[in-house]
Amino acid sequence: MARTASKSSASYVCTECGWSTVRWVGRCGECQTWGSVAERGARKPTSVAAQAPERRAVPISSVPSDATARHLTGVGELDRVLGGGLVPGAAVLLAGEPGVGKSTLLLNLAAKWADSGRRTLYISGEESAAQVRLRAGRTGALAAELYLAAETDLATVLGHIEQTEPSLLVVDSVQTISTADADGSPGGVSQVREVTGALVRVAKRCGMAVLIVGHVTKDGSIAGPRMVEHLVDVVLSFEGDRHSGFRMVRAVKNRFGPADEVGCFEMSDGGIVEVSDPSGLFTSHHDTPVPGTSVTVSMEGRRPLLAEIQALVAPAANPNSPRRATNGVEASRVAMVLAVLERKAHLTLAARDVYVSTVGGAKLVDPSADLAMALAVASASVERNHPQRVVAMGEVGLAGDLRRVPGMERRVAEAARMGFQLALVPTNSRNPSQRLPRMNGLKVVEVESLLDALGVLDLRRA
Repeated sequence: MARTASKSSASYVCTECGWSTVRWVGRCGECQTWGSVAERGARKPTSVAAQAPERRAVPISSVPSDATARHLTGVGELDRVLGGGLVPGAAVLLAGEPGVGKSTLLLNLAAKWADSGRRTLYISGEESAAQVRLRAGRTGALAAELYLAAETDLATVLGHIEQTEPSLLVVDSVQTISTADADGSPGGVSQVREVTGALVRVAKRCGMAVLIVGHVTKDGSIAGPRMVEHLVDVVLSFEGDRHSGFRMVRAVKNRFGPADEVGCFEMSDGGIVEVSDPSGLFTSHHDTPVPGTSVTVSMEGRRPLLAEIQALVAPAANPNSPRRATNGVEASRVAMVLAVLERKAHLTLAARDVYVSTVGGAKLVDPSADLAMALAVASASVERNHPQRVVAMGEVGLAGDLRRVPGMERRVAEAARMGFQLALVPTNSRNPSQRLPRMNGLKVVEVESLLDALGVLDLRRA
């Protein structure tokens, strides 16, 4: 009877993805891997006896704050995302798609860190030492205090740390490092969890900052167990279109600073360079006003960025099934804006093809781009341009009203800095005590509805 109870309490777990089942199967039902399901006995609850701590608890006000002083990395945009630099003992996970430039960025960071006389250890599990050296020579990432090792075994990596005693460790990538203390193949759930845990522990013990490169799945999420994101202190997402040189580092989690900051970079032949003023990258420069264009200011974290939206409205080859093509904007929001223009502004769009795109590969998910999108489509529909230096910000409601968006003060200030002459914003967008009709030559016009905005720019249907 005891043997039967033991069997009934046993479970089977996939060593690759963590999927569990009550009976053994040859193929995992989650990741579809063959031969990865192994038996794991249920653990019996045990009682834990109290033990005297080695250190007594102290008031939080008596803990010295200078123990976690930040150190600048030498890469200003990355320091911005981190909240002012790296904290000793911090574990940072940088994830991104293949080819986006993760290794190039961290190799550049490691070289700048080592240039200041701080010893740095770069562990490469995906490339040989010769390949990394070739890339470092091409991008100018060479420094005397930058040490390099090509290893895939965790025990050997820990040995390199003891011998080198670096202040910064870069591991590229965690999916290539394995340990004999965990089941599964390199990159599996058990391996990634154990390797990450070991790196975090050695970082805390030695006061060494650790930068870990992680892979992403096909849907863009970080590969491996969700527990990895909880183990590290900072999670950064490296985003970018392979057809565009623009790159963005976004903070997803940050225990030492804001989690809504964004750093901007550009991929060039000489590596990755910082873009301290990215507003001009997403706008085109026309000598004369062009119908079908409009500019908005989106908020990427706490940073305002100018973005241009272009629209083209053409007769449909099949009026019963017109095309709706989008690039850089959400198709659902475009469909909503077109419906509002059709019903509230009386623009004929149902039997016409509509194409909406952003300039420079920008991706707009901020609802504040609705008004600029509507103005671009209306301008293309009536084939009438509006003054070139106009910026529009506001969320369009289904009733044709314009809703307020956060950060309007910073958006308007960025538009004024870039030399725009007119800004269309929703009514009551700004603080009444700070309402100014002009700001650095920029005239701010508050409009209550989409129809009012079209009237200001003379884009209503004739």
